[in-house]
Amino acid sequence: MDRQFRVPDSPETLSEVVIDSTPHTRTLNAVTKGKGQWETIVLAYKTLGVVFGGLVTSPLYVFPSMPLKSPTKDDYLGIYSIMFWTLTLIGVVKYAFICIKADDHGEGGTFALYSLLCRNLNIGILSPKRVNSNLSVSYSILHEGIETQSSLGKFFEKSIVSRRILLFISMLGMCMLIGDGILTPAISVLSAMDGVRSRFPSVSKSMVEAFSAVVLVVLFLLQKFGTSRVSFMFSPIMAAWTLSTPLIGIYSVIHYYPSVFKALSPQYIFYFFRRNGKEGWLLLGGTVLCITGSEAMFADLGHFDRCSIQIAFLFTIYPSLVLTYAGQTAYLIKNPNNHGDGFYKFIPTKIYWPIFIVATLAAIVASQSLISATFSVIKQSVVQDYFPQVKVVHTSRCKEGEVYSPEVNYILMILCVAVILIFGDSEDIGNAFGVVVSLVMLITTILLTLVMIIIWRTPTALVALYFIVFFLLEGIYVSAVFTKILEGGWIPFVISCILAFIMFGWFYGRQRKLEYEMTHKITPDRLGMLLAEPNVQRVPGLCFFYTNIQDGLTPVLAQYIENMKSFHKVTVFTTLRYLLVPKVASHERILIKRMGLKGIYGCVVQYGYADSLDLEGDDFVGQITKTLLVHIKNSSCYLRDSQEIEEEISNLEDASSAGVVHIRGKTRFHIGKNCHKFDRIMLSFYEVLHNNCRSALPALGVPLTQRIEVGMLYEA
Repeated sequence: MDRQFRVPDSPETLSEVVIDSTPHTRTLNAVTKGKGQWETIVLAYKTLGVVFGGLVTSPLYVFPSMPLKSPTKDDYLGIYSIMFWTLTLIGVVKYAFICIKADDHGEGGTFALYSLLCRNLNIGILSPKRVNSNLSVSYSILHEGIETQSSLGKFFEKSIVSRRILLFISMLGMCMLIGDGILTPAISVLSAMDGVRSRFPSVSKSMVEAFSAVVLVVLFLLQKFGTSRVSFMFSPIMAAWTLSTPLIGIYSVIHYYPSVFKALSPQYIFYFFRRNGKEGWLLLGGTVLCITGSEAMFADLGHFDRCSIQIAFLFTIYPSLVLTYAGQTAYLIKNPNNHGDGFYKFIPTKIYWPIFIVATLAAIVASQSLISATFSVIKQSVVQDYFPQVKVVHTSRCKEGEVYSPEVNYILMILCVAVILIFGDSEDIGNAFGVVVSLVMLITTILLTLVMIIIWRTPTALVALYFIVFFLLEGIYVSAVFTKILEGGWIPFVISCILAFIMFGWFYGRQRKLEYEMTHKITPDRLGMLLAEPNVQRVPGLCFFYTNIQDGLTPVLAQYIENMKSFHKVTVFTTLRYLLVPKVASHERILIKRMGLKGIYGCVVQYGYADSLDLEGDDFVGQITKTLLVHIKNSSCYLRDSQEIEEEISNLEDASSAGVVHIRGKTRFHIGKNCHKFDRIMLSFYEVLHNNCRSALPALGVPLTQRIEVGMLYEA
């Protein structure tokens, strides 16, 4: 019997390497089930050095970012009450207990939520409605109930406007998260370095900025070693910071104002806004910074797992922040004139320098959480063809989500250094930071609400409670930070607009290319007609023709046959299929199927993220040829006699001896005069991106003398 020829999971996948992200892949949460309790605790310890750096170092800049005028004791108690309930509702309830369960095969973040919706609705380029029906049982279980999907799901499938709005919101969330990855290192390191000036006023601001830039460059150069090694180096630093600041907080509470914890009552929030009115609302732009980095709990899910992140946050990070802010509040109640002097005035003189060193190192580590999150969301978007191909390196052989991208890393480094050197004022960076944080939280709330309704089928009352509470809370924060647009808040918008234009341009170009390829695809019957032409010769040799079209073959094939007037006697249409698993079993690595024409076969080469495709060309050919021979010998029930089997084997051996050639298409858009202006702009931009990004086809060590690229112009 023929082995099943597995075509790409989506006919709409456009990259030369087909990405398979179906649920038969091993997610990190599944891996976690096999871990012992001790391993989970160790992993939770490692999260301190990656996931929570931005969140636990927020005391460095929260109070200095609030321009209080003649603050009173009740003002400080109100601010502490706001921060406590923000951390509790958004940090604990939303992210630690709800968001973290909405992973997409172990991946988190706003774009993972969009991916999750796409896999359950016919609204995206990875639509399950069009995938191959021959999938694993787990896939059917995951998507059970789609036949009776909600009315909201049906609305999104029918309304192209709603789908585009959803895509825009998701892209904005991803771009804002990348902006967070630029601003977090800048504000964290700059705030820590300001401690030098508080003790030595003679140190110039320029010197602090220059030193901060050097520190960031070193941090980004360490990224190539991977999250595991970086977290191993950084976790002791963050553990020291996480334990020392609440101890100082407890000391300050006892020494300055023991009654500070009465502010845990929400009534102090009401008193604060009744007393300060509009000024109190504007101060929320600084208060929101207390929750900075909370999105990393969700976005960094692919680097760790759900249980370890929850343990670390609930038992270390959350109590540490509550006590640290309590200590700062108690100190400021007794010393209101020191409000604008930053975090270091809160530190007792005798332990100033040890804390300064730990704070500086912790601020450096704080940058890691959003840097790792940026790598994750870039990988997600590349996998789903929403972002140009960049090099993605898997730095762990057991965690699929642990990735590093050299190009993205160096671009982030340049932008971070530029933000520090150009916008050195930490207040402006703080304003920009607040815009990013609040918008990412609000977008996550919107997308998660859709997931709860469409996928989880959560009861309406619970969905309404979730949406009203968090949309109202985060909406108020967004309204406050938007008043800071002209005071540095425009920075993330510029960054996000540039990134969104790149993403949309790439997505639009790929969609248009898809439409052309699906319209002009070559069917096996059409291929038979082309080969039946009297002027087309079957020449000796073995040809590997790379394609990625489901239910047909690439239009480049017709271009090749019609112009070359020849076709190799043995041709293998090859698709490289990337699976989100560490390694593919040897018996599943190469899948073969006869295409119904003499000497023509279909082949899928499957590989995982820990598999190496850096094979020499002869090894690659040898593996496929060997599998093809086995396939021919095992398919005797479909042949008339043994003589035909021997003839087919002989033809394959003769073709291999005659020579091997690898052919792939290189397509471009032909933008004619009749093309609409919008298409002309977007497709021209897409061509620029396509010509300057990496090829999705991995290096197979194929000799240059065996490579052929067939160019073809697609009519725009």
